[in-house]
Amino acid sequence: MVETRHLLRALTPDVCVAPQLTPETMAELAAMGFKAVINNRPDFEEGPGQPTSAQVEAAARAAGLAYAFLPVQPGYQSPAEIARMAELLAQLPRPLVAFCRSGTRSGKLYAAAVARPAG
Repeated sequence: MVETRHLLRALTPDVCVAPQLTPETMAELAAMGFKAVINNRPDFEEGPGQPTSAQVEAAARAAGLAYAFLPVQPGYQSPAEIARMAELLAQLPRPLVAFCRSGTRSGKLYAAAVARPAG
């Protein structure tokens, strides 16, 4: 079993991205000091074996983590989705981790959210 810390890629000192996280990893994230999780992966993207947002959210909240579900497609994130990510980054406690299938989509969404003009 791979430890969660080896899956994380730091974008800033208080924002990381990761590939698919499971309900079982939420307590480990909390023990590592994380305060929030953003799930950018649509439910059932890879079929019924993928944990649902509801399953991850329940485990995150049980571990004391704030949780947000912002599912986005791999190839395109709309201006509204980018704006919502910017809102979540401003509102959620840090450090936080965002995840998707590989971590790449969450990283691109983060970059677009912080690059957008204020207002």
